[in-house]
Amino acid sequence: MWKEAAARALPDVAFRAPVAATVLAEAEQRLGRSCPAQLTELLLETDGIVGEDETDVVWSLDRIVEQNLLFWAPDTFPGLYMPFDPLLFFGDNGGGDQFAFVLTPERPDIFVWDHETDSRLWAARELEDYLHRSLAGDGDWWS
Repeated sequence: MWKEAAARALPDVAFRAPVAATVLAEAEQRLGRSCPAQLTELLLETDGIVGEDETDVVWSLDRIVEQNLLFWAPDTFPGLYMPFDPLLFFGDNGGGDQFAFVLTPERPDIFVWDHETDSRLWAARELEDYLHRSLAGDGDWWS
């Protein structure tokens, strides 16, 4: 389902091998929280999605864990940015801006974090909408 949705937006999109359910469970344990249902379904189908110019529209599970643990650590960006705890980052635009689900309160919407201004802007209503917009869009499609 997720591969088909991505391919509708960009026919030459690249996929990785799927994540095993046990590996996903271990990653969620490391994170200390569950991944949103849509992201879980996607990762069980493909361990990330690569768009044009090798942009990681959806990161691999390893990168999702690594990046979020870094951003959630209290000493990573002391006083520089608003807290990242309510967000689960899962992809980027290749230019530094990152995309995230909101975990608290849980909702299907995707937000973009602008790394230069620390703003968090609504980008898509759910993961399939995000895939379509990010793979078919040009530049800063969310603004």
